[in-house]
Amino acid sequence: MIAVTRFFRVAISSVLLGAMASAALGQSDSSSTTPLPNPQVLITTNVGAISVRLFRDKAPLTVENFLAYVDDGFYDGTIFHRVIPNFMIQGGGLTADMVEKPVGDPIVNESKNRLHNVRGTLAMARTSDPDSATAQFFINQRTNLRLDWAPGAEGYTVFGEVIDGMSVVDYISTSPVQAIGPHGNVPIDAIIITKIERKSLL
Repeated sequence: MIAVTRFFRVAISSVLLGAMASAALGQSDSSSTTPLPNPQVLITTNVGAISVRLFRDKAPLTVENFLAYVDDGFYDGTIFHRVIPNFMIQGGGLTADMVEKPVGDPIVNESKNRLHNVRGTLAMARTSDPDSATAQFFINQRTNLRLDWAPGAEGYTVFGEVIDGMSVVDYISTSPVQAIGPHGNVPIDAIIITKIERKSLL
């Protein structure tokens, strides 16, 4: 747990320091600054693949946190462990035998980024503490605007969108489910994330 936490703290710190250095260089030579592209990832599951574009420009901390887990292979072998039809599918934290993987430090909530929890968007899962998100995420299977930030109500940070594979999301959402210990809405037949990897933009 300590080693994992240290890894993600270093990874995120390195990204932020790089961004700060780029900004500093940009102050002396504005022609050298170019906005970072919004990266894409491929979520491969045992029932199909889902292509996702991440909103680095709108949720930079959340995207860099997510990509740190992706690059470390953290999500490989995890499952979509919470599936509610006509709502969302949630995963990225538990293995097929329902063991929760150790995670890094929680991140700051970025739900004020004016992105909405509409059908096909990815958002960070968290507890009642707005700043408690770590690795788990969900894909909105329908539009859930009640999950957005509003005055007096912290929302759930949207940080990406499905650009191909919503049919896979819809299929997963219809999975027969069961309760396992404290976890409800667990697919009876495990929906396994075999890999999440960056896609080349070339």
